[in-house]
Parts: sequence; C-alpha cells; structure tokens
Amino acid sequence: MVGARLVVVSWTSARLVVIAAALLPATLIHAALPTRTEIEPEGATSLAGQLLVASPQLRQPIFDHAVILLAQHSREGALGIIINRPVAERPVAALLTAVGADASGVSASVRIFIGGPVDPGAGLVLHSAEYKSTGTLAIDSQLALTGTPDVLRDIGLGKGPSKSIVAFGYSGWAPLQLESEVAQGVWITVPEDPALVFDENRSKVWADAYARRKTLR
Repeated sequence: MVGARLVVVSWTSARLVVIAAALLPATLIHAALPTRTEIEPEGATSLAGQLLVASPQLRQPIFDHAVILLAQHSREGALGIIINRPVAERPVAALLTAVGADASGVSASVRIFIGGPVDPGAGLVLHSAEYKSTGTLAIDSQLALTGTPDVLRDIGLGKGPSKSIVAFGYSGWAPLQLESEVAQGVWITVPEDPALVFDENRSKVWADAYARRKTLR
C-alpha cells in the first residue's frame, strides 16, 4: 500500500487525541479531490464506491478482516477508508479545537476510525450523500467524502450528514496495484450498501460483507 498520487493535499496541522488518549500529529485534508469525470480509469472500470473485503488469507494486522470503502480509483491509483476499525470516541469540539477551527456552540461526540496505514494524522469524513460542503467529493449517489473541518462543525451543530464515519489515515494503492491485488484474490469486491457502511455493529461488518460475495456468483 502506498499513498496514491490522486490524494488530496493537506489543509492544516495540529495535535489531536485520537488513539488510546495519545496525541497524534493531525492534518485535516482540504478539498483538492478530482471530480468524477477526472478519476475514471481510461479503458477500465472504476471500482470507486465498491467495498473491498479482505480475503481470509490476508493477515497483515491493519488489513486482517478489514472492509474498505473505495472512494477513488483511477489510472493514477486508488484511495479507500477502512470502515470497521473504530478505536475511540471524542467530543467534536475537541477535534475542532485541535485543528484551530471554531468550536463555539458545538456539542456531541463521534467515533474515530483508523482509515488506513497511510498518513495516520490525516482526517477525512465519509458520509451520506445528502450533505454537501466546500471540499465534498461525491463518490456516488449514496456516499460522499469531505476533508474540511466544516463537516465536523456541522455534525457538532446537528446539521451535518445523517450518517458519517470520521477516519484518520487512509488506504492507498499505486497505479495498477489494486487491480493486481484483486486479480490475486487479496481483495474481494462487493457492491456498497450504506446500511453496511454505517452499521452500528462494527464487529459484524466483515462477516456480512464477505457473505455477500456468494450472491454475486
């Protein structure tokens, strides 16, 4: 796994309590994501919006029984967010304060997920598609990705997306690397389902996603 070249640029840096009450260097990602027409691979089918389900034989700790929502896929590489690695719950106000954003009037807490091994201080919010803000990339008609602090503030004010995952770090692939890994059976692709992506019972996500492969045969 590598940081794909089509990844967004960093917005700002701070220190943020994320995992086991430890402070990590944090970056909230700015909206330099390409549009849908720019990221379609030439002469190939984009897997953006699909779920990548780790095969039972994939034993790398970070990817063992992982399920990844693939947000971008092009001839330049791919980027995805692991959706079944929750690690902590943090107040939205604390996250905003850590990146120097306005936290006035903000309440509520969010679960923090490990999105992948690349740039573990980089923050992204995967969410339902009805919410749009500066820097929102529409993955498809059901899901979107936002990397500016606006979405966190809106979540804390109760006017954010109806469903969301706040992830730090992401999973990235170099050009043609993902295609090779799928061909080798490292990953199994299944259609996305928001009910699965945002399922509250994270412990069942891999088993439920893996079982769906049978319906595709």
